[in-house]
Formats: sequence, structure tokens, C-alpha cells
Amino acid sequence: MRPLEAVVIGVSAGGLKALSRLLSYLPSDYSLPIIIVQHILDSSDSYLAEYLNTKVAIHVKEAIDKETIRPHHVYLAPPGYHLLIEDDRSLSLSIDPKVNYSRPSIDVLFDSAAFAFQEGCIGVVLTGANRDGSAGLRTIKESGGVTIVQDPETAEFPVMPQAAIDTVKVDYILSLEDIGKFLRQ
Repeated sequence: MRPLEAVVIGVSAGGLKALSRLLSYLPSDYSLPIIIVQHILDSSDSYLAEYLNTKVAIHVKEAIDKETIRPHHVYLAPPGYHLLIEDDRSLSLSIDPKVNYSRPSIDVLFDSAAFAFQEGCIGVVLTGANRDGSAGLRTIKESGGVTIVQDPETAEFPVMPQAAIDTVKVDYILSLEDIGKFLRQ
């Protein structure tokens, strides 16, 4: 089995609270890089990284095109850009058309993560009100990665986690607290 290399997280409606809570379980020196798509309006400013840095110990930043992925960092897709992972473990940004009515799209991130990391990838779907992330999580599972979905009963918006569960035979269905503890192991 290949060692774990990265965590990718997809989140939509209710994401601000969910990310604050989940990331609070991780220490500043958490070894795996975390790459996140939070659905956000194209016109939004870049407040999310700044906000999360006031709430969590691990360093959170917006992804920069061609930036090398490093441990101890959380990377967020900037508003209006798809975020992808390249074979050389760098990040790339794209203004390709929206997928699932979204840019950034969770499926786009998850598909690229599955290709780059294969069984070294952990995919996590959290709260949200659409189906984005379900197909990408299936790709992570088919590539041998670990799949985790927030228990819909604990999600502020259960549609997205339930859609993932309906699409993929996921490895774990957990509360935010248990996802945080799992990632910390």
C-alpha cells in the first residue's frame, strides 16, 4: 500500500463552520497537505483563508498557480478558479467552464487528486446543498484512495454528503469530530 500523501476536502453550504471545526483538530505541524474546494461566489473576496487562520493552528492559504504542495499547509481554491493537482505535486488554477454549476468544482479537484496521488489520497465530502464531489469521490475510491463523508445527520446541509453516499461505497461515514480525529491519527 502506498503511503498517504494528501487530503482533499469538498464543502459547500455550511462550510465556514464545518471547516473551522474540522481543521481545529489538526496541529500546526500536521504532516499531510490539505487541499480544499469550498464553493464560493466568483465575486467573493479572499476572506476565507484569513478567517480560518484566526481559528485553527495549521497554516491556511489560497492556492497559487504552479505552487508546489507542501506539508503543514492547507490550500484553498480561490474564488472563480478550479483548483487542480498536477503530477509533479504542484497546484494549478483554471478558468475552464463551471462543473456542477461551480467554479471551483469539487469534482475537478478530486479527479485530479485521484490521478496524482492514487491510493495515497484521502477524499472528504462535507456539508453542502448539491451533488458536486460525488463523482470525484468515486474516482478517488476507484484509484484506491480512502473515502470519508460527513454523516448527513450531523451536516448543516445534508444533500451533498448524502449524494456522495448514494454514489460511492464510502469507507467511512463520520461526524466532523470523528473526521478530525481520524485525520489526526
